[in-house]
Amino acid sequence: MSADLPEYYFRVRENGAVVFRVDTENRQRRIDMDQIAVVNIRKGEIKPHGNRELSARDIAAIEEWMAERAEILAWRDIDDIHRAVDYLNTTAHWAQARATDAQLEEVTDALLLAMHDLRTVLVRKKADRLLKKDEE
Repeated sequence: MSADLPEYYFRVRENGAVVFRVDTENRQRRIDMDQIAVVNIRKGEIKPHGNRELSARDIAAIEEWMAERAEILAWRDIDDIHRAVDYLNTTAHWAQARATDAQLEEVTDALLLAMHDLRTVLVRKKADRLLKKDEE
């Protein structure tokens, strides 16, 4: 089992991760995880843990993970939006086909405000893109 483990483990948290070096080469033949750094993806920061100095190999592995993580998060963002479109479609079908008057009364104002806000943002962004395209 230990031969298959990665050299580093990244405990994901909201803005990045806590980075551990995985050690299986010890006398007890157990898995030890030594915290070496904290990563903040949004700020692009790598902070060594305690008084530790990170090796070039550590930094390279962390930077590679950060790049891969950024790609995953970007993919998830657009996937969430595609799901939102699906939810809007299923919500429209629900409102038309199955919703009771009481259910509609409960959600109509919130949905209308959210959709108005979204429409306003989308129209403004589309106009900005069209203006930018015309300027080029």
